Amino acid sequence: MSNQGFMPVNQEDLKALGWERPDFVLVTGDAYIDHPTFGAAVIGRVLMDAGFKVGILSQPDWKTTDAFKTFGRPRLGFLVTAGNIDSMVNHYSVSKRRRDKDAYSPGGKMGMRPDRATLVYTQKIREAYSKMPIILGGIEASLRRFAHYDYWDDKVRRSMLVDSEADLLVYGMGEHQIVEIANLMNEGFEPKYIRHIPGTCYVAASRDEIFEGIEIPSFEAVSADKVAYAKAFMTQYDEQDPIRGKTLIQAHGTRWLVQNPPAMPLDRSELDRVYALDYRREIHPAYQSLGGVPGIEEVKFSIISERGCFGSCSFCALTYHQGRIVQSRSHESIVEEAKRIVQDREFKGYIHDVGGPTANFRAPSCKKQLRLGTCKHKQCLYPEPCKDLEIDHEDLRLLLGKLREVEGVKKVFLRSGLRYDYLMADPNPAFFKDLVKHHVSGQLKVAPEHVATEVLDKMQKPAGKIYGKFVDRFFELSKQCGLEQYLVPYLMSSHPGSTLHSAIELALYLKKIGYQPEQVQDFYPTPGTLSTTMFYTGLDPRDMTPVYVPKSKEEKQMQRALLQFGRPQNYELVHKALVQSGRTDLIGFGPNCLIRPRDQSKNEPLKRGKAKGTSSKASQPKPASEGKRKTGSQSSRANKRSDRPVHKKK
Repeated sequence: MSNQGFMPVNQEDLKALGWERPDFVLVTGDAYIDHPTFGAAVIGRVLMDAGFKVGILSQPDWKTTDAFKTFGRPRLGFLVTAGNIDSMVNHYSVSKRRRDKDAYSPGGKMGMRPDRATLVYTQKIREAYSKMPIILGGIEASLRRFAHYDYWDDKVRRSMLVDSEADLLVYGMGEHQIVEIANLMNEGFEPKYIRHIPGTCYVAASRDEIFEGIEIPSFEAVSADKVAYAKAFMTQYDEQDPIRGKTLIQAHGTRWLVQNPPAMPLDRSELDRVYALDYRREIHPAYQSLGGVPGIEEVKFSIISERGCFGSCSFCALTYHQGRIVQSRSHESIVEEAKRIVQDREFKGYIHDVGGPTANFRAPSCKKQLRLGTCKHKQCLYPEPCKDLEIDHEDLRLLLGKLREVEGVKKVFLRSGLRYDYLMADPNPAFFKDLVKHHVSGQLKVAPEHVATEVLDKMQKPAGKIYGKFVDRFFELSKQCGLEQYLVPYLMSSHPGSTLHSAIELALYLKKIGYQPEQVQDFYPTPGTLSTTMFYTGLDPRDMTPVYVPKSKEEKQMQRALLQFGRPQNYELVHKALVQSGRTDLIGFGPNCLIRPRDQSKNEPLKRGKAKGTSSKASQPKPASEGKRKTGSQSSRANKRSDRPVHKKK
């Protein structure tokens, strides 16, 4: 194959392959990276493995139709994805400011894809080829398949399938669906009449065309009534199961969006086959002179070992996209991929990550999931681990041991999400010991997110005391191994349910452990999450009770500033938050105080010992290093993030 084995990207590549034209043109908003972390590469390779010819049209110029004619008219149709990330999330920060870098574009350059890329690409294809079949897929289309709240427009938008007028929408991971669709199209079926495949959505012209299903409130209803929106979302959320899920129907004017139940997850042999395909594991050569593509850096020497997540964090869309049933690859498949990685001339001996949505999930949470489906109104880990939850890290421990033995591998790290509550519930200490001894790259990233009970409840995250026990055990094991290692906790501000009092509680916890995060993530309302529904409606759709939602710019700034109370530039915001919350007791020189009083004559914080009626010696707070942990910075090699890690004093 031309271009060193990459899929064709232009007519020259087609000629080199001896193809007159492709069966499908796959349009993607990302640069073409032939790596199994990138959805376009996976779908393209899966189709080629099934015998179809696929051309990759990467980041086409959407200001003209010419780019969409690069391959001419494909034999069967166009496949459209915005890329690995929703294009609006890719372009804008939570404050709705335009980002200055796109990790999935050559040289990190912004402006290589349009806003709402799926819709724009579909429109340009229709202009170029009016009757060409178009099938949507990828994260943007998947999470916008129903009428949904759009944070950037601050309104409810129609289903992306309805808005785009494409023929079909594939949601979820897509391998099963796309091959079955391609085979049927190859047999002469028009895609708009392919209506039976799980994991797909279609549009019916009338209610009479739909034989069965649960009807949820219409686009018009959810646009006008937030209660209707919350109820519609909860039905969608409840039915995202391939075994017990039902067909869902939502009217959009005179048209009807129909979602078939989710597709069954790939079994282990199917998953192994997907990851054994002939990926180049590189950016396309055309990007080398443009500065490469930053998005390959963190994943090139990483291995995806599983899919799905039964953690069900409210702010995460994984339940809506990959589902709650965990699927994992075999040890043999993963070891073979490690051996391929070792052959890369740039490999330095370090496998950066082995994991997926959650690094320490390797199997369904209980045996009945594959027979009856996941529980409809019950979570596996929240508010505490289910009595039927099977907790076992032995398979993962053995897998990592095998990877350590691969010739050429110096270290194997776990950097993707680790559910510490699942880890702490395991009575067998063997994996935790191995994790600390062999698989921490100097620092371990974990996501407690918050400590306030009212916030954790809305997040569906474990109680803060479990995190505290995990932290103590981590440092205890590190000491036993003779290692000074760090924890980097991810924290979130302004999540639904978080008041200023909640943010103050988290700030006091950070004060107690002597940790000042350099990065804090404001809650970002993205399509397809339970938390976004709370943000928009002010209701918890699980029980329809009211939820406090911080929405004003000032309050969001105050909550964020409270988590970084030690920064001088945050003083005014923290002071205002404490006064507004009636917590002026936290303004002073005491050991629990967050900030000092203000010197009225200079309009700046007083220096210690200058306040009237106080003894500077008696009011001195204990240094953070006298506690169980202190703050410190990791070596520049390991500490690639700007977060300042927490570590235990020797």
